[in-house]
Amino acid sequence: MDTIELIKRAKLGDRAARDQVVTDNVGLVWSIVRRFLGRGHEAEDLYQIGCIGLLKAVDKFDTGYDVKFSTYAVPMITGEIKRFLRDDGMIKVSRSLKETAMKVRTARDELEKRFGREPTIEEIGEELAITREEIVLALESGAEVESLYKTIYQGDGNAIYLIDKLEQTRDENESMLNRCALREVFAKLNEKEQTIIRMRYFEERTQTEVAERLGISQVQVSRLEKKILLAMREKMM
Repeated sequence: MDTIELIKRAKLGDRAARDQVVTDNVGLVWSIVRRFLGRGHEAEDLYQIGCIGLLKAVDKFDTGYDVKFSTYAVPMITGEIKRFLRDDGMIKVSRSLKETAMKVRTARDELEKRFGREPTIEEIGEELAITREEIVLALESGAEVESLYKTIYQGDGNAIYLIDKLEQTRDENESMLNRCALREVFAKLNEKEQTIIRMRYFEERTQTEVAERLGISQVQVSRLEKKILLAMREKMM
């Protein structure tokens, strides 16, 4: 039985299906746990916390999403472990990671001005002489702080906490990575494929208009579009 079907059953109260999702994703949880070892907690304890994040992902995952469950679950598991470590006062982010995150954002702005477009992750990496993994890790870690609930603004009786700003920063970093990844995938399409995607999703043209531009039928455009989107989605995953 595939993961989506198991999740559907779990949402209906099938505990066996829920347990099976956890069993099927043990490797995923451990791969994330390994990133947080050496911070004063046993690996098994972090694994249990990661499983809580996994179960939350099962509960919140919309089976109508056109995305793999594992892709959705990773930030949920990571977030649960990070919250545990923050609340326990154990998580520390090295100065070098913070500096790298700052360099990445600065390089991204400079390259965007130079190229007249948003740079790819590889271009940022070449500019800074660091790997893709280092860029992602630095951006993920760039929002770590000593007090998540420090008030940074108080007005009209409504406090804005530092955690609110951090969530915004995290979303911006994730959006930047997603845009870079999408640009890389788009660049690898052939000329006809790029034309179809550009006209359909950037210029918001109809399939009929695209068909007239390419000299093919609307049915052919529809089939090609589905094929291209599927290929792009697989590469993004």
